Amino acid sequence: MYTKLEGIAKVAKERPKEQFTALAHLVNKQMLMFCHAEMEMNKAAGIDKITKEQYELALNENLESLITRMKRQAYRPQPVRRVYIDKVGTNKKRPLGIPAYEDKLVQSAVSKIINSIYEQEFLDCSFGFRPNRGCHDALAALDKILERRPINYIVDADIRGFFDNVDHQWMMKFIRHRIKDTALNQLIARFLKAGVMEAGIRYDTPQGTPQGGVISPILANIYLHYVIDLWFEKKVRKQCRGAAYMVRYADDSVFCFENKDEAEQFYQMFIQRLKEFKLEVAEEKTKIIPFGKSADKDDNNRKSGTFDFLGFTHYYGKGRSGTKRVKRKTSKKKLKASISRFTAWAKQNMHEKLDILLGKLNRKLIGHYRYYGISDNITCLKKMRHVIKHVLYRCLNRRSQRKSYTWERYNNYLQHQPIAVPHVYVNIFKLRTDIGYIV
Repeated sequence: MYTKLEGIAKVAKERPKEQFTALAHLVNKQMLMFCHAEMEMNKAAGIDKITKEQYELALNENLESLITRMKRQAYRPQPVRRVYIDKVGTNKKRPLGIPAYEDKLVQSAVSKIINSIYEQEFLDCSFGFRPNRGCHDALAALDKILERRPINYIVDADIRGFFDNVDHQWMMKFIRHRIKDTALNQLIARFLKAGVMEAGIRYDTPQGTPQGGVISPILANIYLHYVIDLWFEKKVRKQCRGAAYMVRYADDSVFCFENKDEAEQFYQMFIQRLKEFKLEVAEEKTKIIPFGKSADKDDNNRKSGTFDFLGFTHYYGKGRSGTKRVKRKTSKKKLKASISRFTAWAKQNMHEKLDILLGKLNRKLIGHYRYYGISDNITCLKKMRHVIKHVLYRCLNRRSQRKSYTWERYNNYLQHQPIAVPHVYVNIFKLRTDIGYIV
């Protein structure tokens, strides 16, 4: 299976105009068996209410039935079960789609095939949902641009409800640039049109791709590759007199410019570009920000601002040597949301024995530190640990009518089993040396 995918990837890379016409046969029992093995246990079930463990009880029979239905074009994806999760930092809810288990398998297989082709197409400025690329790589690339190029302005762009507004016709046009396999394209179209089930009512999906679906990330990347990445690289940058760069992680993008007039011109062009593809700029979240080392020295006494990207607030400050450089800290919205989540969790679990409670808390904290533990952000992590220490103290003293712990006794206990201490897990300066994006 991997050999075939590697062969497809090699052809896609060596022959960029090659159109693939025979791919659907790769969605076979071997591929689906492998996708099943990759699926995680204890995940939420779709409308079929079937989990991995249940599907596995008759795995061979289930896969044989699925392959048979696919061969005679009788396979139809089931509607996606829609649930809502809290949107970090707000009182709003984010819709999340949970496909039926069988549909997850087919989506996973199709995603692997599409990805083997389009991974050769995607540009270096794209980081979201790609192999061996993550949030920290995107942050390192952005840091490298801001530090090594004459950037003075940032366009912090936000697309309103991207996953809910992807145009299906444009989506299929983009896919047909490289994939001419009718059976595979029909399968992708059926996933897009499968509909959603909410509170027992089925709704059609004339547009959008459910956020949370296995196939959604690769489809989103394909859509934005043609709508934003290629357009910026082939047209916008060539028209600019000064430096111009972009970094995109899924639908979150940051555009960097040397000249103010070019940043302003791009902003207007960006609005029109998205309209062409049935998308809309969230104007309340999209803005032009003065940002650069020389921000305080120009004729207009412009002050360098700040902007948020991937959960971090970027700002200019002085390093240890006294020189001005880009720094990052946890954004206020994310910090507040993280503390709220930890507080709610502590209240729900305060009945646990203290050693068990601390063990679980520390595992959660270390997971938080591994993402936010980036160069220059240790102060925010220590602040969060300090707040959580006090939250835990209050929770422990609410477990009975009598005060269980004095502050002294609580601190003595923490000396033997301390709350996890934050560390810098990601050295942004080391990581950016491995990023080969900027030219």
